[in-house]
Amino acid sequence: MLRAALDAAVGIAREAGDLLMRHRSHMDELVVDRKGRIDLVTTADRESETLVRERLADAFPDHDVHGEEFGDSSRGADYRWIVDPLDGTTNFVHGHPMFVVAIGLLHHGDPVVGVVHAPALRETFTAARGEGACLDGRPMRVSTTTKLEEAMVATGFPYRRAERADNNLGNFGRIALDVRGIRRGGSAALDLAYVACGRFDAFWELHLEPWDVAAGACLVREAGGRVTDALGGNDWLTGGHIVASNAGPLHEVVRGRLDAPEARA
Repeated sequence: MLRAALDAAVGIAREAGDLLMRHRSHMDELVVDRKGRIDLVTTADRESETLVRERLADAFPDHDVHGEEFGDSSRGADYRWIVDPLDGTTNFVHGHPMFVVAIGLLHHGDPVVGVVHAPALRETFTAARGEGACLDGRPMRVSTTTKLEEAMVATGFPYRRAERADNNLGNFGRIALDVRGIRRGGSAALDLAYVACGRFDAFWELHLEPWDVAAGACLVREAGGRVTDALGGNDWLTGGHIVASNAGPLHEVVRGRLDAPEARA
């Protein structure tokens, strides 16, 4: 079943990616709205999620779907798709190529399939539980870096960072001075995919949603990595904060530099 689900998700993600690229070629026609002061949503986000939902409903009518733009269709099914139709909307609007379609499948709340498709970069990251992870069909593994000073790490910041005390800036400062490099790409799903393929050695972020992390965390796990929340527990899917790494000692070194985030409202 998981192989069929993965194959379907790959095809759907690529179709949604093609839709995003068509919008990208006509940016002067794109309608851009605001969810908050700097949090954007576009017609491309909404059309992509509509397409993904329709394809998933056709292929898996008994499964639930939870997407960023149109919410949760939960009916209590054992299988539940988690969809980010355009992770990296700000990048997309500004012409930056780091945006993705992210599709994850949960079984009883645990990610078992993950697809992160980056159409502008022409890369597709895939994983299914027990089958490993791949980049464009080639097996991928996390890095073997063990020391912070040899690590390339990544993070991100919440849209409401000006309003939050736990806005990740302090964490950034504590880690940035001791690593080989630190990146802020603007797509949590792609950052997690980069951990899975070894381009990043670790990633952390606060104030995330399930659609930001479900697909990417499956990639990291199947590529041999480790995923926890910022407190070292397992509440990373719904708790709002995540640390992902190559599963070596680096994980606890990064996590130990982080301030424990405030409880979610």
